[in-house]
Amino acid sequence: MVSQGSSQPVSAERRLRDLGIVLPNAPHPLGAYLESVQSGNLLFLSGMLPIKDGKPQYIGRLGKELHADAGRDALRTATLNALSVAKAHLGSLDRVTRVLSVKVYLATYGDFYNQPIVGDAASELLRDVFGEDKMSVRSVLGVAALPLGAPVVLEVVFEVGN
Repeated sequence: MVSQGSSQPVSAERRLRDLGIVLPNAPHPLGAYLESVQSGNLLFLSGMLPIKDGKPQYIGRLGKELHADAGRDALRTATLNALSVAKAHLGSLDRVTRVLSVKVYLATYGDFYNQPIVGDAASELLRDVFGEDKMSVRSVLGVAALPLGAPVVLEVVFEVGN
């Protein structure tokens, strides 16, 4: 996306404003780990939960207590938390030069097979914020259980510049 009257790409911070997204406060670790670690030009984020106002937004497994739409909403919240952690670490999301990798873990039950549809919630939001040209590779996995009974956990690796 290029702004009108300019050959400069629209920044991630500008896209957030244009989308009407206000990032939540970055969540704090729930254990003995860091939310983000930078090594060179790579920023690794710990698994992000769908925590809202300090509490899990949803509890349950997709295919039993929750439907795919709730999973998408939970994953969107986890993605907003990831963006908040990245911004807190970097000072500005405009320093992100590429989203390299997205890993989505879904607590699923029985014959729930809509993992890709739920995973798209993270990929679509990251695409909307950073642009089509900065999209990542992605894995979406169904698991038996996740921390705090959450239905989703999201891991992201960003490439960053100065």
